[in-house]
Amino acid sequence: MERQSRRFGLKWKIGGTYTLVMFVLGICVIAVVYELTGSTLRDQLNRRSLAIARNFSDAAAGYVAGRNTLALNALAGKYTLIEGVAYAYVEDGQGEVLAQTFGRVPEDLQSAAVPVTGREVGQRELRWNGRTVYETSVPVLEGQMGKVHVGFWADDLNAEIQRALIPIIAAVAVVPFVGALLSFILAHWIVQPIVGLTRIADKVTMGELETSVGGNCVSARDEIGDLARALERMRSSLKAAMLRLGRDAA
Repeated sequence: MERQSRRFGLKWKIGGTYTLVMFVLGICVIAVVYELTGSTLRDQLNRRSLAIARNFSDAAAGYVAGRNTLALNALAGKYTLIEGVAYAYVEDGQGEVLAQTFGRVPEDLQSAAVPVTGREVGQRELRWNGRTVYETSVPVLEGQMGKVHVGFWADDLNAEIQRALIPIIAAVAVVPFVGALLSFILAHWIVQPIVGLTRIADKVTMGELETSVGGNCVSARDEIGDLARALERMRSSLKAAMLRLGRDAA
């Protein structure tokens, strides 16, 4: 029972150590992948938001020049149909709202608007209707005719990032579990020859000197092979000594 307990403990020490290392490395890798991939996805979403706002600005330029508010309102409404877009509105060069999708532009949105001049693009984070919004402002005709504002729901953008990250994180998370399985297989492969040598050593201590240490252990060119050959030399020496004692006694 004691020998079985020692053998069980050795396997668990080897397998447990490898498993712990694999899980620690796995957590570190997951953290790095999450941060780098999340940053890349956020950058891509920011680029997409900017592209939508620029497209809106280009499409609205002719209507702003002609102050065609009806066409501008219809155009702004079309952009709110894009997934994740919260609102859109257009200002002229004097800050007057020409078109919007609110019904009436909330004062806190318009008063907190980031000034956009020339080719400068404005971006800000704000709260609207109890939700966080990322707003992108783009000048119309380099700011000569005004600017457009497009707000994007922050939780929709974050949900899109999470949907993209989950499969990647899940794939990475499988690695520690595979490593844990392989670690216990490796532990068994390392411990099994030692178990065999222990059994032979027990037989030798009980006086069974006919059981030779054979198999792959003796021919192995490693520490286990050295141990097996030393055990075989000890068994042969004890057997020879017992034979000499028997002849002397006779």
